[in-house]
Amino acid sequence: MAGTDSERPSVFPTLLYADAKAAIRQLTLAFGFTELAVYEGEDGSVAHAELAQGRGAVMLGSKGTGSRFDEAMRDAGPAGVYIAVDDVDAHHRRAVEHGAEILMPPTDQEYGSRDYMARDLEGNVWSFGTYSPGLPG
Repeated sequence: MAGTDSERPSVFPTLLYADAKAAIRQLTLAFGFTELAVYEGEDGSVAHAELAQGRGAVMLGSKGTGSRFDEAMRDAGPAGVYIAVDDVDAHHRRAVEHGAEILMPPTDQEYGSRDYMARDLEGNVWSFGTYSPGLPG
């Protein structure tokens, strides 16, 4: 089946931002993402960006570009994304140092994970924790 290479992620949350450049800054500085690619439109908007975190990645772009995806997402609300990290407390400290809005400090969960939650500049909720579900295959 196409797109199922076991060495590569196959699910990529995709978000649109009114200020995609500010989102990229926050996600890289506060949340430790690595910028893989940023493609700008002629008007300076972000047509497409890819940011990695561990073995996963998110794709994002600017709202208001008129693309088919932009039209489909027009009335979408904030999204929630979960990212597995090795050291929740260190990750949380970095987010705090860069001014991220923390919704829940690092907390031990009944199911064995240690998580925290933060909100990005445009209302999306990012959860970071030690739980990483096993996938078949």
